[in-house]
Amino acid sequence: MTGARTTVVIATRNRATELTRTLTELTALRPRPPVIVLDNASSDDTADRAAGVPGVRVVRLPRNLGAAARNLGVALARTPYVAFSDDDSWWAEDALAEAERILEAHADVGLVAAKTLVGEEEREDPVVSLMAESPLGTPDGLPGPSVLGFLACSAVVRRKAYLQAAGFSPLLHFGAEERLLSYDLAAHGWRLCYVDRVRAHHHPSSVRPSRGWRERTELRNRLLITVMRRPVRQCLADGLRVLTRIPREPRVLGALAGALRRLPSALAERRPLPVGVERQIRVLEHAQGG
Repeated sequence: MTGARTTVVIATRNRATELTRTLTELTALRPRPPVIVLDNASSDDTADRAAGVPGVRVVRLPRNLGAAARNLGVALARTPYVAFSDDDSWWAEDALAEAERILEAHADVGLVAAKTLVGEEEREDPVVSLMAESPLGTPDGLPGPSVLGFLACSAVVRRKAYLQAAGFSPLLHFGAEERLLSYDLAAHGWRLCYVDRVRAHHHPSSVRPSRGWRERTELRNRLLITVMRRPVRQCLADGLRVLTRIPREPRVLGALAGALRRLPSALAERRPLPVGVERQIRVLEHAQGG
């Protein structure tokens, strides 16, 4: 681990086989990065198998914290940068060193979003083209297109920036958690960018929640994020848009019910974004036809 300036943080639950492969890939990197695994109360042998890998620190959580488990990993890290992997993703050989060079050369960059290559065939994740063609452009001095989103399985953050933004929200648990963190990093003055030459590999696990569950959860969380950060008029517009979908998409009711249950907590965490960040969000929404 000598010379490593980036800690890899992984949140996992009940994916022993996938995590074992990921740890094998990560521990083969040179310099070998410190790795912290947050086990979200797995009921299988995920934590035990990870603990058997030299150089890997395992934290066994008594309950499933979802994406927010990563916050503990960042708090425990002792390096200036933190790279997130999922239990089914890992970093290319030169990726962490390249991200370190970027973050050291650009003191105002808080997060570098990587190119994510999916499966054995290494096809680009659909999010890659969205980031590469970001309508926010590439401002002078930025090493890649400016973005307000990323994939949590393939991003490197400045630890100081992450802690300042308070990390991933426990309220969201899982789904669209990257969006809120992106907003909060930007609100604190940090820039986020996509860099093509920083690469990660993602081999999606076959053990995944159903598509319907993921869609409901992400819709619920997008509604909560709007309540927590966007103007009141946007909250009303998004709420009305969801209501009009109910007759043709009954499953939307589940997302709305979940958002309503969490509404008091979301209102307690409401912090409207700076004008400049809100303007960037509107540019992105306009480009996406939103």
